[in-house]
Amino acid sequence: MTTADRTSPPSEPAEAASHHVGRRGFLGYVLAAPTLVAAADLNLTAQAAQAEGAPPIPSPALAEIADLSDLLEFSAAPTANLITVTVNTDGTVSFELPRAEVGQGITTSTAMLIAEEMDVPLEHVHVTLADARPELVFNQITGGSGSTLSTYTPIRVAAAVARGRLLQAAAVELNQAVATLRLKQGVITDLLGNTLGIGELAKKAAGQRTEEVPVQLKANEDFSVIGTPRNRVDARAAVTGKKKFAMDLKIPGALPTMVCRPPTLNGKPGEVRNLDEVATMPGVTDVVAISTGVAVRAETFGQCIDAVRALEVDWKPGTAEGKSDESVLKELRAAEIPLVAPKGDDSVEGDFTFYFRSNSALETNCAVADMRSDRAEIWSPQKNPIVTKETIAAKYGLPLGSVKVHVTEGGGSFGRKLFNDGAMEAAEISHEIGKPVKLMWHRSDDSRQGRTHPMATSRVRVGVAGDSVLSYEQRHTSVFTDFSHGFGEIITASAAKLPIADATFSQTIFHFTQTMPYGFGATTMLLNETDHGFNTGSMRNIYSPDVVTARELIIDQLAAKMGQDGYEFRKRFLQEERLKAVLDEVVEKGEWGRSMPSGHAQGIALHNEYRAAIATLVEIDCTPETVNRRIRNAVAGPRVTKAVCAVDVGLAVNPRGLEAQIMGGINDGIANALTSSLHLTDGYFLEASWDNYFYTRQWNSPPELEIIVMPPTTGKPGGAGELGVASAQAAVACAYARATGSVPTSFPINHGTLSFEPKPNVPPMPESPTDGLRHAQ
Repeated sequence: MTTADRTSPPSEPAEAASHHVGRRGFLGYVLAAPTLVAAADLNLTAQAAQAEGAPPIPSPALAEIADLSDLLEFSAAPTANLITVTVNTDGTVSFELPRAEVGQGITTSTAMLIAEEMDVPLEHVHVTLADARPELVFNQITGGSGSTLSTYTPIRVAAAVARGRLLQAAAVELNQAVATLRLKQGVITDLLGNTLGIGELAKKAAGQRTEEVPVQLKANEDFSVIGTPRNRVDARAAVTGKKKFAMDLKIPGALPTMVCRPPTLNGKPGEVRNLDEVATMPGVTDVVAISTGVAVRAETFGQCIDAVRALEVDWKPGTAEGKSDESVLKELRAAEIPLVAPKGDDSVEGDFTFYFRSNSALETNCAVADMRSDRAEIWSPQKNPIVTKETIAAKYGLPLGSVKVHVTEGGGSFGRKLFNDGAMEAAEISHEIGKPVKLMWHRSDDSRQGRTHPMATSRVRVGVAGDSVLSYEQRHTSVFTDFSHGFGEIITASAAKLPIADATFSQTIFHFTQTMPYGFGATTMLLNETDHGFNTGSMRNIYSPDVVTARELIIDQLAAKMGQDGYEFRKRFLQEERLKAVLDEVVEKGEWGRSMPSGHAQGIALHNEYRAAIATLVEIDCTPETVNRRIRNAVAGPRVTKAVCAVDVGLAVNPRGLEAQIMGGINDGIANALTSSLHLTDGYFLEASWDNYFYTRQWNSPPELEIIVMPPTTGKPGGAGELGVASAQAAVACAYARATGSVPTSFPINHGTLSFEPKPNVPPMPESPTDGLRHAQ
C-alpha cells in the first residue's frame, strides 16, 4: 500500500457524536486499503472545549493574540486527515511527509513521533517527502518554523490509530483481549508469550471501508522517544554521499543546463550575436533565449560554463538599473513613517541601517524538468510544491493531474526554496527545446540574481520619565519583501503579486511575528516597504533579527540612562516567565558581569516567537590585534569568542536536533551583525561567490559554545528552525557597543570595507579558479 491509494474520509461521520474523547483523546480514521493505513482527525471543536486554565490575553498586540505559528497550525488542520501512516508487511512503517527536508532534521523528528506513538523501533520508520498534493491546500508549505508544531498532533493521531488497529487485529489472531496485549518494538506479545510482528498484521488490520475511530495519545510522562536526544536518521547517508539531491538524480535524457544571465539585476536578453557559433561548441546540444537569459544545455556542466562564458548578448535594462546602496538608503529614508512622540531630553532613540544580505543556501538553485506536450514532471527541493504544480499547469495549459512535482531533499534553504523560480525556469527551458534538462544555477547566479534579505532601516524612540518607560515606538522601513510564494497554494500566491495585496501580505507577516516582550507602556511597531526592483525573500527569521537588534541596543541605552545593569533592567520589565527563565539561565551559565580585559565585553539579548523563548549571551573580542588580523581577501573584524544560549520551545521533540538548529541560528546572527552583506553598485551586487560573501567563517565563530535546552514547559513543541537568529544578532551588536564604547548603527558592522576585488559581471560566470591549494589556510 502506498499513500497514493488513500481514500478521503467523510467530512462529518454520523457516528462521531457517539465517541467519547478524553483529555488526550482524538478521532482518527482507518482508511480502506490493502494494508493498514491510518489518518488523523484533529477534532478542533472538541479540543477547544477542553482547554483548561487558558491565561487571559495581556496585550492587544496582534502577535500576542494569534501569531504566525497559530496561522500555520490552524490552516493545516482541515486537511490533517489526508496525512497517513502506512504499516508495511515487512514490519516497517512508511510516512510521506508533506514538508521539505532542507537540512533542518524534520525527517528525524517525524520518525520519532511515529516510533513513539506506535512503539516501533526508530530505524523501522521510513520518512520520505511527499510529491505536490493540491488537496492539502495550506498543509504543504515549509516555512515560519511551523513544520513540527503543525504536524505534531496529526502524525501522532494517525500513528495511534494504526497502533490501536494492530492490537485489535492481534487480539483476534491470538484470541485474547486487547487489554492483555503489549506492543513493544514492533512486536505484539500476549500473556502466554505468543508474539506477532506488526508486519504479519498489516493486511489483517487493514480497513475494508473508511471508518472513524477514537484514540488516546500517550501521556507526555510516558514518552521514551520524544524528548530524547537522537542522531539524525539520514546522517550516515549524508556523510557517505548516498543521500540524493536534485543534481544527483539520473533522469533519462536530462542533460546539464545553465543560463547566461544579465549583468544587472533582472535584465532581459536582446539579440544573441553568436548563438549559432556557441551552439557548435563541444558537448553543446541546445542554446535558446528564455525570459531570464540564454539557456545552454550540454553533456557536462563544465561545457555549459564554457558556452555561457562565450555568449555575446545584447542586454536590456534591469529593474535596479543604476541603483546603489546609497540610492536605496535615500529611498528608504524618504519612505520612513514619522515617529509620533515628541523628542525630549528624557527620550532615548536610535536609527539603524541593515544592508542587503544574500539568501543563498549551500546548494545552489536547481531543478530537473521534463516537459511534454501532454504532461510535465519536475524534481526540485521545493518548500512550496503545490504552487509550482498549479503554476506550471496554468502556464502551459495542462490538466493538474498531468503535472507531477517531486520534492527532493535540499542542501539548505534560509527561505530561498519557498520560491519556485528554479523549477519554473527549468520547465521553460525544457518546454522551449522539447528535451529534459538538469538545471543548476552557478554560485554567481545565486549571489547576483538570486534572493536577498531586503535592505532596511529601523528607527526607535522611547519615552522615559524617571525610572519608568512610558512609550516605545519602532518604525521599520524595508525594501519590498516578496511573499509571492503565498501560503501554500496558487490563490494566495497570485494575490501576493497584486499591487495592493503585496503590501498587505508584508503587513500581515510583520504584525503576526513582532511582539514586545517588555512592559513599556504605549507601544507601536509599524512597517513600511518601498522599491520593488529587487529579488527579495523571507530569509530566516524574516523581520525579527533587524527589529530585535535595534530594540535590544536601545534596551542597553535605557538601562545605562537609569543607572541599571542590562540584565536587571531586562528582567524588571519582562512580562513572560519563560523569557525570565532563559535570561536567568544564560546570565548564570555565561557568568554575566565578570571582569574582562579592555576591548572585550559581553552582550545579552532575548526574543520570543514561534511559541518559544530564547536568550543569548556572547563575549566579543574587539581588540586591534583581533580586528586587524590578516585574512586573504577578507576583513577579519571582531570575533565572538563565546556564546551561551538558553532555549525553551515548550517541548523539544529531538533536543539534539534543536541544538543543531540553534547553533546554525547563532552563526547566522554573528554573520548578520559582523560580516555578511551584499554591496549594490550600478544595478548589480558585487559579490559573486562564497569567497567574497562573508558568512561566519571558522575564524569568526565562537570557540566556546553552549546551548541549554530548557525543561519542557508547555507540553507541545514550538518552532525552532529560525528561532536562534534574532537574539544572537542582537547580542553581538550589544557586546560590540559595550566593547568599543560606541553603539553600532549600520549592519553588518564591516559592510563599509570592501575587502575583495569584485569579479566581472560579463561574462556572468567567473572563470573557475585553478590555484586553490595556494590559498589554503
